Amino acid sequence: MLKTIDSLGELRGKRVIVRADLNVPLDGTTITDDGRIRAALPTLTRLVDAGARVVIVSHLGRPKGAPEDKYSLKPVVGRLGELLGQEVAFSTDTIGESARTVVAGLQDGQVAVLENLRFNPGETAKQDGERLVFAQALAALGDAFVSDGFGVVHRKQASVYELASLLPSAAGELVLREVESLRKVTDDPARPFVVALGGAKIADKLGVIDALLGKADRILIGGGMAYTFQKAKGYEVGDSLLDESKLDVVREYMERAERDGVELVLPVDTVVAAEFSADATATVVAADAMPADQEGMDIGPETAKLFGEKIADAATVFWNGPMGVFEFEAFAKGTTSVAEVLSTADGYTVVGGGDSAAAVRTLGFDESLFSHISTGGGASLELIEGKELPGISILEEGTK
Repeated sequence: MLKTIDSLGELRGKRVIVRADLNVPLDGTTITDDGRIRAALPTLTRLVDAGARVVIVSHLGRPKGAPEDKYSLKPVVGRLGELLGQEVAFSTDTIGESARTVVAGLQDGQVAVLENLRFNPGETAKQDGERLVFAQALAALGDAFVSDGFGVVHRKQASVYELASLLPSAAGELVLREVESLRKVTDDPARPFVVALGGAKIADKLGVIDALLGKADRILIGGGMAYTFQKAKGYEVGDSLLDESKLDVVREYMERAERDGVELVLPVDTVVAAEFSADATATVVAADAMPADQEGMDIGPETAKLFGEKIADAATVFWNGPMGVFEFEAFAKGTTSVAEVLSTADGYTVVGGGDSAAAVRTLGFDESLFSHISTGGGASLELIEGKELPGISILEEGTK
């Protein structure tokens, strides 16, 4: 059982550090998708209403342990303030003089955001001791800790793991909802249980396929990762994404699926183009007839129809990874089709974060039509795989 905010007792006047995931996409200083900010609101609103002095810590992007203007959390502060309906203070550092001053100035029910955690090398340091030193400096700013950044709970980082060990800690509303929703997929899912996987890198999904071959009734493979499966069947894949080092693993998975009665569904047609470009000419070819000088960009219309039929009667569906280059309009139809089927399905439907969640929003779908849209791509995959997540295990009853 995860410790909840209730376990922290009376919060009025307490400085509560919240590890949120405000790693939003930016175009310069303009937020292009505020989904992660909105996902943090239930926890933040609860703490504000309880009279806590809320200190939000987060990362944004991948700075190299030093400040970089393009990775500043400053653009997030304005949008967060709009959503919370109050002015949000901002510290220009994480554990320095600005942070101490901003936190000391908070009144009950007020909120502050500290600058990007990853501007400090201690956040992501490989050495436990270096992370601990940074976590101790963070802990000095608070009286309690709430972990609500699900997108990072699979990482052993200072603000995720060590900080939780130093202060009275609890899982936030988002983390609780994520774990509960994803465990409905992993723990005795209602059947038929269908998994739809896409995305560019097959290496990211091999653990999921391995874990779900013994649980799923059907596994649908699309996106860039499908071409390694196609190659393993002896098909020409042209200039498409391909991981030749995984061909033997993929063949073994296909054999296991056939032996264990799991329906492994691969594309029957593909949308190809001569170059990776938004204005490239799109052509549909059979999966076994790809020209050697073309590149697969999306699943074809017959595959989209087939995948829809395989999802339609499912009682549980887990989808992770787009079916094609959805950022380019000409190659978004496959991803749109899968999202459309999920949005109208009667079963329990989970979108596994990352690019899949971005696609749902980018393509204009009503998020309420899905049972759950995860905020963590890698974290959701690792939880589905059955891995122990450091940021979750540290919050379980019996830990500090």
